[in-house]
Amino acid sequence: MKKIMAMVVVAMFLGGASSIGLHANVHSFKETKMIVEKETFSDFETAENGDYEVIKCSDASYIHKEGYPSLPYKTKTYYFPLGTKVSVECKPLNIKTLKLEKKIIPASSPKPLGMNGIAKEGVVYQRNEFYPAKWYDYTLGGGLRDGKRVTILSVHFYPYRYNAVSNELIYAEDFDIRIKYELPTRSISSNGDYDLLIIAPKEFEDALQPLVEHKESHGIKTLLMTVDDIYSTYQGRDGAEKVKYAIKDAIEEHGIKYVLLVGGKKSYLVGNWGYDGPKKVDDSLWWVPVRYVALNDGAEHGYISDLYFADIYDAGGNFSSWDTNNNGIYGEWDWSGRDKGIDFYPDVYVGRLACRSVKEVQNVVSKIIEYENNAYGQQWFKRMLIIGGDTFNDGQKLCEGEISTLWFYEHHMQNLGFEKVSLFVSDGTLPLFGMDNELAGRLAWINVIQNLNTGFGFVCMDGHGSPTAWATHFQGHASHNDPWVNGLMTYNMDLMHNKGMYPVVVIGGCHNSEFNISLLDFQKNEWTYQPTYECFGWHFVKMANKGAIATLGNTGLGYGDTGGDRNDNGIPDCVEFSGGYIEDRFFEAYGNEGKHILGETWGTAITNYINKYPPEEDNMDCKTIEEWVLLGDPTLMIGGYS
Repeated sequence: MKKIMAMVVVAMFLGGASSIGLHANVHSFKETKMIVEKETFSDFETAENGDYEVIKCSDASYIHKEGYPSLPYKTKTYYFPLGTKVSVECKPLNIKTLKLEKKIIPASSPKPLGMNGIAKEGVVYQRNEFYPAKWYDYTLGGGLRDGKRVTILSVHFYPYRYNAVSNELIYAEDFDIRIKYELPTRSISSNGDYDLLIIAPKEFEDALQPLVEHKESHGIKTLLMTVDDIYSTYQGRDGAEKVKYAIKDAIEEHGIKYVLLVGGKKSYLVGNWGYDGPKKVDDSLWWVPVRYVALNDGAEHGYISDLYFADIYDAGGNFSSWDTNNNGIYGEWDWSGRDKGIDFYPDVYVGRLACRSVKEVQNVVSKIIEYENNAYGQQWFKRMLIIGGDTFNDGQKLCEGEISTLWFYEHHMQNLGFEKVSLFVSDGTLPLFGMDNELAGRLAWINVIQNLNTGFGFVCMDGHGSPTAWATHFQGHASHNDPWVNGLMTYNMDLMHNKGMYPVVVIGGCHNSEFNISLLDFQKNEWTYQPTYECFGWHFVKMANKGAIATLGNTGLGYGDTGGDRNDNGIPDCVEFSGGYIEDRFFEAYGNEGKHILGETWGTAITNYINKYPPEEDNMDCKTIEEWVLLGDPTLMIGGYS
């Protein structure tokens, strides 16, 4: 191992965040203001990893673009009032060259949860040029931070650039930073007379009144709008766009920060599953409309994204249509076209109760009121159930689902005094009777339900999924030809009896929260292998007097990485990238940042993900945040009111 010395890090370390008004080096120049800083990087080391070398640098993120060198980079984030004009100039200083003995290890690509792959060198390894092409880059977006709508600037520094042909590394020890900004002449005005906007069909209005009264009693000023009124009042190309304009209006007229969409499909039978085409979504099939985004990952051409309803503004404070090329296709990312310039940052915190009937509304409203009034101080809440096994067949017999969920607990929840209960394949606690055979794996759901019935504040399961089920594999047997360990299915979770002890459930798996599924859709949905009347994530929430208070999961194919540590930075790859990282940001927001209102926890996780991994740069990062839906009340006080 070689150690390359550089200067120590200055006080304002990279990866941190600055808010304008609190910064020491702010200068006025006519009407333009400027931030002037110098950033200095810490020591780095080179270390062997098989046939390759890795660059080890503390507090760094790593490029994970398939086939490209896995190089460290660092990010610094600044927050300005929404609509601020910003320009950035960074100059690398003290540039040095290092001849390497081996090539830099290539990054592995994020993999769908259930597929395997080996990282290979891409074409960049045959080019006589340095990668990345630039020393720095930056992104701008509009979002919500600590209750304020802001323009977010993320500056990404690439102090280490690599040429595979000459096998050389050039690196900069320092950067001069100059950020020019011009504050907006106007701000989004609102009198702040409401906090929460509920959007529902008029058929659900009466059933929601107890929830409105309950929220008001806890100081959450609540406005209820019906879909019928929105459709007749607002202009838009379809129902989803009309709803989005209504949310924008509620922000500017009333200052709302939370949006609860109450309504899913109108029938358990009616089809129109998934992405039949960008202009073919039938709003009449939905109590509250949905937005399908057209990102083609090679396996599926589109999926539902409720993030569409949260991202209202761009960095300049303008309406974010998600159709920047104006062709009627939203969130487009395909060989035939792409919507560029979407920032994806949540401007409101959105959750959905995908109810299909008045009875379901009554059941879920009752659970929310019961939870918020009674959960506080209860012993069951201070318990966390983690469930996992071997997700990827990577040749190392590493159990990614166990590695990730244990990481979430130990790094974010243990310090809050949560008790851990684990159901793992490696120690025999997940399969029935602890046996390693196909029958024990198929019946593992019995152990899961028995444990769920004892009460938990949080549950996290990482593995494989479908709209019907969540599952994993025995250690060292993580291929589709090996026996499954069936953790839980939509059909057997009704056997739960955990009344009054409803957890927040984070689900790592494909399609578990695909709430557009209906009973007959399995005939044309390749991800559902049997008739399923509603998805796993929503069924968990909608059950009366049992189940979960909320779930967070994927509406499409979930992506992850193996349990190794290719860049040798001490963070498992299954936690550092893609689905594992968004889950880690959720628990970090709750456990370390103190975000205890569910929607804010969800929104903070997405914002922090975007800050580090710009979704405009990688379609898998884009899909990870778009498909991660909150099925629950965004104003839910996690753990109840004191």
